[in-house]
Amino acid sequence: MVKVEIYSDLVCPWCYIGKRRFEKALAAFPEAAGVDVVYRPFQLNPAAPETPEPSADVYERKFGRPAAAIFGPLTSAAAAEGLTFRMDDALATNTFQAHRLLWFARRHGRQAEVKERLLAHYFTDGGDLGDREALAGLAEAAGLDRADALAFLASSEGVGEVRAELGEAAALGVTAVPTFVIDGTFVLQGAQSPEVLLDALERAAAAGRSPAATA
Repeated sequence: MVKVEIYSDLVCPWCYIGKRRFEKALAAFPEAAGVDVVYRPFQLNPAAPETPEPSADVYERKFGRPAAAIFGPLTSAAAAEGLTFRMDDALATNTFQAHRLLWFARRHGRQAEVKERLLAHYFTDGGDLGDREALAGLAEAAGLDRADALAFLASSEGVGEVRAELGEAAALGVTAVPTFVIDGTFVLQGAQSPEVLLDALERAAAAGRSPAATA
């Protein structure tokens, strides 16, 4: 068994691109059935307000240049991975509630499905990642019970756990996402190529099969 923990944020374009590249690596990995993938939370801007605003405005404030000059290359990089980015429609908001939903989804065996729908909601559909009704709808589309998801989001369940995981990311020194941690040993930062990710998976599997690892 190889465990892959992927630290990422839901408004990070390279996290979505990196997810697709990792999926290509996993598809080429002979022992893919034995890989446990866990998405861990990271917030690029934990102080982001809960009220959504156009992502273009946020990018322009942060980088001091027109959003179109930034979105163009990102959209092209995404298209190369089969993704459709409509970042002019994207709404920036605090991602904490969406990370809570991922925590909930993992406990119900649907984290990967929910992760994909959350990313598409932001990058392709122009959706609000802080809207509880929308989040519950995404959970339902991923195979979870809508009412259960909505009740969870209205509660305080998982708040402490997600904050603890954010703290663990900081303790590990995660400062850029995506960051891939494979079996707690192999750490790769950035949207690495499928070839690099596949090599890391193979090395982790080989290390797990070594006499020292099985002793």
